[in-house]
Amino acid sequence: MFRGFYTVATGMIAQQRRTELLSNNITNANTPGYKADQSTIRSFPDMLMSRMTKSGTNLESGLNTTANNQIGALNAGVYMQETLPDYSQGQITATDLTTDVALVDNQLPTDAETGAKGAIFFRLEHPTEGETYTRNGNFTLDPQGYLTNAQGLYVLSDRGQRIQLQNDDYQIMDDGRIIGAGEQEVARIGVSYAAQPDTLQKQDNGLYRTYNGEDLPSAYTVNGVSFNLKQGYIERSNVDASKTMTEMLTAYRAFEANQKVLQAYDRSMDKAVNEIGKV
Repeated sequence: MFRGFYTVATGMIAQQRRTELLSNNITNANTPGYKADQSTIRSFPDMLMSRMTKSGTNLESGLNTTANNQIGALNAGVYMQETLPDYSQGQITATDLTTDVALVDNQLPTDAETGAKGAIFFRLEHPTEGETYTRNGNFTLDPQGYLTNAQGLYVLSDRGQRIQLQNDDYQIMDDGRIIGAGEQEVARIGVSYAAQPDTLQKQDNGLYRTYNGEDLPSAYTVNGVSFNLKQGYIERSNVDASKTMTEMLTAYRAFEANQKVLQAYDRSMDKAVNEIGKV
């Protein structure tokens, strides 16, 4: 019976964590470039239980041998194994703002082992060292004319340098080149490619970073990668609000069902202690 307590408790914890994940997706449904998190729930490995008994055979040393009688398998509950972002393209929406840029995926290679597609990101300068990445192209110009994101991180060029503009009178071409006054090319917006995006570390504010701190390769130089940039557009979150709400209700019902089983165990224990114990 006590094992039942633990099994039900693991189910409640897993569904609670899943509800928190889905709630975070709903909260960021209107965040530009946000990638919805997905979860996988698995059961712990089953344990094979057996009962050890004396066989009754005496050895020359005077010791008795033992025999194992298999009782059966015991499930130890479930757990939320991992959370992985869904890197599929969000809807591209027009904003008519010069500083807004959207990444449009055209063709991305597929990993031969996992079958998952790669992903492309804008390059940003990390506050401490190296680079960080985002799909949120809601950029702006700081007082010095540098192109930054909403958190003030500098947008990097394809050469890894900060992009400084004289004013907001510029044009971003489909291939990422920024054309300023006098039809002069100022820089090219840096875009990086992740062959295995599931290995990236997701951080706050829609930012991603490699676990080892190494920079991702430039998407402009990777064979098989095709994309374009659209100025005056923004990529919306890929969260499906109606589907996420349905999944939240399912997780809540599963949590509620586990809760009722736990209450039934509690009533049984109460009778065992207070009623049967008096006999």
